[in-house]
Amino acid sequence: MQDTCHIGFSPCPNDTFIFDALVNGKIDTEGIDFNPVIEDVETLNKWAYRGKLEVSKISFSTLLNVLDKYSILHAGSALGKGCGPLLVAKRNIKPEEINSCRIAIPGVHTTANMLLRFAFPEARQRFSVIFSDIENAVLQDKFDLGLIIHESRFTYAEKGLIKIMDLGAYWEQQTGLPIPLAGIAVRKDVPYERQQKVDKLIKKSLEYAFDQYPALSSFTTSHAQEMEEAVMRKHIELYVNDFSLDLGNAGKSAIFRMYDLIRGEKSKMGDDCFV
Repeated sequence: MQDTCHIGFSPCPNDTFIFDALVNGKIDTEGIDFNPVIEDVETLNKWAYRGKLEVSKISFSTLLNVLDKYSILHAGSALGKGCGPLLVAKRNIKPEEINSCRIAIPGVHTTANMLLRFAFPEARQRFSVIFSDIENAVLQDKFDLGLIIHESRFTYAEKGLIKIMDLGAYWEQQTGLPIPLAGIAVRKDVPYERQQKVDKLIKKSLEYAFDQYPALSSFTTSHAQEMEEAVMRKHIELYVNDFSLDLGNAGKSAIFRMYDLIRGEKSKMGDDCFV
């Protein structure tokens, strides 16, 4: 009988880069057939509340609310410095104007939205838009501001938008910690030995990808749609790093701090939340 594991992640280059070897048989997966479920991260966030997938990428702002269902893996996460979401617009907008602006966000459950609340708690006119449509929505004057993530960081300027604020930089200035964007989690009902195996195999898959880099697999390029390879590499280099191999103490500290902010109290989150 085939041992299948459904694993959810986004079509973005950082995810397909990490999981390519795992889901396409380029490494020994030790008897597990990893079946990819490729969806926008906001869809994965919504599914996380139901515990739909055995293993999934989940925005940390959501993941820290579903720790009754999921444990955090050490490998595969997106954390770092200089990689946070950006507020962009067609015209210069002053910080004191932001609270009254209509803002397109990539999803209510995303870490980007949590960071917007962290910087501008009174900015309440937020509207969910698929992340890849936000730039055009702002250009078409549907919104005053757009909260962009992923590869939009590399394309907004050439489309005629300007950066109003780097919310990741604000997080770093206020906390001194890297930005926890999204993690890879495994359901708690999965046997612990299997959880450990999945964690180890994700790290092995990423090590394989790093060994091949700067070459990009067809799995990565085919899911990146019309993105140029130079932009794909910038995307990977920004979001895939040593924290993706292992969260380490610095990564865990950043996650604990975000948990504090979400809960509004001193964190009671411990190492038992990790595999």
